[in-house]
Amino acid sequence: MIKIDELSFEELEKAMTELGEPKFKAKQIFDWIHEKTVDSFDKMSNVSKKTKEELAKKYEFTKSTIELKLESKLDETKKYVIMFEDGNVVESVYLKYKFGNTACISSQVGCKMGCHFCASTKNGFLRNLTAAEMLRQIYLIQEDTGEKISNVVIMGSGEPLDNYDNVIRFLKLINDERGQNISMRKITLSTCGIVPNIYKLADEDIPITLAISLHAPSQEKREEILPTAKKYKLPELMKACDHYINSTGRRLTFEYIMIKGFNDSPEDAVMLSHLLKNKLANVNLIPCNYVKEADIKPSENLNIEKFKKLLTENGINATVRRELGSDINAACGQLRNNFLKI
Repeated sequence: MIKIDELSFEELEKAMTELGEPKFKAKQIFDWIHEKTVDSFDKMSNVSKKTKEELAKKYEFTKSTIELKLESKLDETKKYVIMFEDGNVVESVYLKYKFGNTACISSQVGCKMGCHFCASTKNGFLRNLTAAEMLRQIYLIQEDTGEKISNVVIMGSGEPLDNYDNVIRFLKLINDERGQNISMRKITLSTCGIVPNIYKLADEDIPITLAISLHAPSQEKREEILPTAKKYKLPELMKACDHYINSTGRRLTFEYIMIKGFNDSPEDAVMLSHLLKNKLANVNLIPCNYVKEADIKPSENLNIEKFKKLLTENGINATVRRELGSDINAACGQLRNNFLKI
């Protein structure tokens, strides 16, 4: 059967016409699915029984449930393990900031990128998530917290640009003014650097924030912690980034995990400054999480501040990511891995 919560508004209009229903009913159905976020035809109280019966013959909803929730005692962060109908699980995070409520969602079950500092990749890659499965993470978080999500980051398990078509469909659905109407400018997509799809994304005319997982200032060091760097070399990646900035006029974020004794020296900071010189960009310095399997440790706070100061002195905008939910392993992959061991 076809998943009705996968359909764009235009596709839903066509579906209603094919069922012999007036076109205007598409708005009514779309509102129930993506504004009121129901997961059943039975909950559509102002839709006729006949229409619901006809829809149910051809269409069904994406089913998902919260299997586990952890709540931080340090802040208002909540972390979820969400299960889909095939038994696969992903994790999502609710983060409360002054500027709004953020949902960090997954785009794949597991990940094939193999980044050494990330727990998401440790159990391998299973499959892509559909657009509706990405939406359902947000809808479940809103239902559980009673809070409206205003910002989305696609930074959970998986590489979004490795699931390109589903992610683009998700972006258009979550942005639709007849649904959640979340501004593209309040959505961040993080990629480890799938170069061909950075070019594709630049041509989509969707003003999201693109975050590049850089994590090292040289090709050699990137290869040590990011296996994809062997396929997409640093000069190619920088060229794609320049194209993205020139095409969209959007500032890029470069994510930089701070790993003790590996990429946090003054020399690394100077090299990074040269790499990003004159780019419309911001560097987000991220204290790495301890991943037992990788045996890496976070840089000390003093070192991170020194690193930031050197970047700033060399004309590079830099911020240090505020840690939230550290007491509940809010970094991607950790909770799912623990859940799978239960």
